[in-house]
Amino acid sequence: MVEKSIKLPVTHIEPPRKWQGIDWQELKHYSDLFIFLVWRDIKVLYAQTILGFTWAVLNPLIQLVIFTIIFGQVAKIDTGGVPYALFSSVAVIPWTYMSGAMGASSQSLVASQGMLGKVYIPRIIFPITPILSKLVDFAISLLLLIAILGYYGISPTFQLLYVPIFIVMMMVVPLSVGLWLSSLAIRFRDVRFAMSFFISMLMYSAPIVYSAAAIPEKYRLIYSFNPIVGVIEGYRASLLGTEVPWQYIVPGMITTAVLLLGGVLYFRRMERVIVDVI
Repeated sequence: MVEKSIKLPVTHIEPPRKWQGIDWQELKHYSDLFIFLVWRDIKVLYAQTILGFTWAVLNPLIQLVIFTIIFGQVAKIDTGGVPYALFSSVAVIPWTYMSGAMGASSQSLVASQGMLGKVYIPRIIFPITPILSKLVDFAISLLLLIAILGYYGISPTFQLLYVPIFIVMMMVVPLSVGLWLSSLAIRFRDVRFAMSFFISMLMYSAPIVYSAAAIPEKYRLIYSFNPIVGVIEGYRASLLGTEVPWQYIVPGMITTAVLLLGGVLYFRRMERVIVDVI
């Protein structure tokens, strides 16, 4: 009796070329794992907590109360006649998402080092995962924002149609930063310690507690290349029904595109040595 040999499928794993973009076909192949990791992040975040998803509202609410007292009542920041609680709430909600997603994405490879050394997974999945899982917090915190808008009697306008643009931009900014910093974090663990200073610097460099109009006019063009400025001012205009300040948004979009492209290329270049140095 002659036994027939069975040919098993063989998968060849090769390091990416020196400069290579995202392999979308590969990501599609690992879509089930992608969904599992996102769901895992969501469950782990609130596992064994008493308040659970309530923290998604409490975090921006506490910031909002502090900002309103310090900058609205004490410092009396000019908001152009808009109540300070309303003025800051439309900025605090997207900023809370961006800061959380940025921090988690930058440490995603280090946090998953046990998995990285055992099986092959497209490495770029890890910095993208927090960007998606943090959207749950963002969606819940929108309930707080809707309540504040309702309290002050703000009705939706056609400017609301621009919100999806700023949601995409809000996601791409922390992803771009996360791709850069997660690649650096595997070689330089100082990134984890520097993140708190970096996020604090970003918060006060963006018009969260103040308006971009407070910046001297001769510096506004340079200031607007900070992509967070475009996100915050875009949200503020879209939700409050004021004119959208494209002069702040378009330069931020350019910066975001450059950061994303550079982040993808750098991440893919570093991907070949991630397991060796992590």
